[in-house]
Amino acid sequence: MIELKNNPAGNFFLLAGPCVIEGEEMAMRIAERVVKITEALQIPYVFKGSYRKANRSRLDSFTGIGDEKALKVLRKVHETFGVPTVTDIHTADEAAMAAEYVDILQIPAFLCRQTDLLVAAAKTGKTINIKKGQFLSPLAMQFAADKVVEAGNKNVMLTERGTTFGYQDLVVDYRGIPEMQSFGYPVILDVTHSLQQPNQTSGVTGGMPQLIETVAKAGIAVGADGIFIETHENPVVAKSDGANMLKLDLLEELLTKLVRIREAIK
Repeated sequence: MIELKNNPAGNFFLLAGPCVIEGEEMAMRIAERVVKITEALQIPYVFKGSYRKANRSRLDSFTGIGDEKALKVLRKVHETFGVPTVTDIHTADEAAMAAEYVDILQIPAFLCRQTDLLVAAAKTGKTINIKKGQFLSPLAMQFAADKVVEAGNKNVMLTERGTTFGYQDLVVDYRGIPEMQSFGYPVILDVTHSLQQPNQTSGVTGGMPQLIETVAKAGIAVGADGIFIETHENPVVAKSDGANMLKLDLLEELLTKLVRIREAIK
């Protein structure tokens, strides 16, 4: 498993950053800000940024600044701030390439059953974060984890990110967190993607960012090992998932509240 910085406070860990790498300066500013906040609150931190977005509703949607360029930004974040990094991969041949630059490979929810992808990711030896499919029960994620383990890699994390509820909404069943923890792997709650409203008629995914605090508090209260939050300096102009991202200025207050909840349930 990826080694996070010492966690004497026994806090949850945090995966946070922009939805997609839009540029080096933007990524470095966000990383620097989150590192300062998490160090003060003693929260182990992993910087998140997709080097490319493959699952977009419309052909004209922004997909990235170029694979190698974005991956080099992720490497620079790691080297500059000393924090692990995580990014998504979408096909088996991306696994080895991305593994050269990041510490954790993330399997998108809609690809969590793809055997070739899971096996290729496993063979890199990196920690593999598998997001639960919006169409799967929590207990069904045992099989996705088993594919990685049976391919020779026990470094698995699982992420809850909501379940499809009708055509344009998601809900979080918090029972799924302890259910997936029963497999013996850390379980993360993806707060911001759980508040997406996909399949809008405009072709642009909607969201309910006003509920980020509500969902995050509930996740910590039921014992999630980690929290996943996409954050941006100005979500209104973000090139991907702006409708459900947390404004960076609001992150410190939110995390402070979550730390208090964690302390209360110990």
